[in-house]
Amino acid sequence: MDIKEQVFQIAKNAREAMPAAANLSSAEKDEALVEMAEQLIHHMDYLVEENEKDVEYARRKGLSKAMIDRLTLDEKAIRAMARGLEEVANLPDPVGKVTSMWRRPNGLLVGRMRIPLGVIGIIYESRPNVTVDAAALCLKAGNAVILRGGSEAINSNMALSLILRGVLRVKGLPENAIQLIPMVDREAVNMMLQLDEHIDLIIPRGGEDLIRAVVSQSRIPVIKHYKGVCHVFVDADADLDMAVRICLNAKVQRPGVCNAMETLLVHKGAAGAFLPAVAEALEKAGVVLRGCERTRAILPGLEEATEKDWHEEYLDLILAVKVVDGIDEAIRHIEKYGSLHTESIVTRDYDNAQRFLKEVNSSTVLVNASTRFSDGFQLGLGAEIGISTTKLHAFGPMGLEELTTQKFIIYGSGQVRTS
Repeated sequence: MDIKEQVFQIAKNAREAMPAAANLSSAEKDEALVEMAEQLIHHMDYLVEENEKDVEYARRKGLSKAMIDRLTLDEKAIRAMARGLEEVANLPDPVGKVTSMWRRPNGLLVGRMRIPLGVIGIIYESRPNVTVDAAALCLKAGNAVILRGGSEAINSNMALSLILRGVLRVKGLPENAIQLIPMVDREAVNMMLQLDEHIDLIIPRGGEDLIRAVVSQSRIPVIKHYKGVCHVFVDADADLDMAVRICLNAKVQRPGVCNAMETLLVHKGAAGAFLPAVAEALEKAGVVLRGCERTRAILPGLEEATEKDWHEEYLDLILAVKVVDGIDEAIRHIEKYGSLHTESIVTRDYDNAQRFLKEVNSSTVLVNASTRFSDGFQLGLGAEIGISTTKLHAFGPMGLEELTTQKFIIYGSGQVRTS
């Protein structure tokens, strides 16, 4: 078969496996996930060996140190994936959950029940752990999943897929509920994005270029976020020591991820005391600051922030800083330049905290906490399939419930419609 035929067959197999996956009991799913975790540990040497092929290829290709770090599977990373599988097994099963019930005047009892989305295609780059996370979450939510990782991780992803599918096969569960597209040709992705009769949803995970390419080509609905231009606003009466800790964590802990702070907004009433303190901490950590005119009046020698900087997702140790007149200007700035990802306010003013929560329209909004908490695991979802900055049908980190939809269920006692 050529590439198109192979991808079509994978999608067809997933569609055929989907009803069985949707009807698996919670016990069957949880036992399979726990066994998958055990098999990852059991086959650790094999996984490391296959991963080394990818790492060596990445080095020859000249990929960045950060990309190679994301790609590498060592004992710590494999044990973390195994723990993730066990954590998903311990989460409540959303499938079949009745979320509401009400009685109509004619006696009908109307409710809503969670059901799987169907067949989900995941397109992602670099990180082999996505193979395991996505497979686990989709299986627990009763979906079939088609995985298409990047060429730089093909050996690792194939090895992981082999182990996960082997568990399903041995347990007599639908093996094709988890499938990996084994071809690295871009034509495979293009074909996948046209199969709207077999695939219900596409979730791309990666850089902005990848996501825009998927959106432009797909005939299937896409859950997406293009980038994370995340803000922290330090209010006039903020606890400044707390604000320094939050800003340092939001920018420095992992600067190359989508929930890292990219722009710092500071109330003019706090700027004189706060900016020197936070600049000292950030610069000590290697952060390059780019400031507006009022920022540079307090911190001479800073690079000038241009209009381009307010739009920028640096994914690096670079931070744009702006002094604002107050919460109104901060909210307007976020509305104009933000990406609907994650924003935080540091304040002791209850009314301002509530205004920020209500009026800032991003998918995750925090008070007195780092933007780095915008993460499915950190928010108690167990794990996440990705972060959505579109509002249909999910918004923010996506866990198990976001991999389901709801149908109406109705109990009657012989009612018929008369009008």
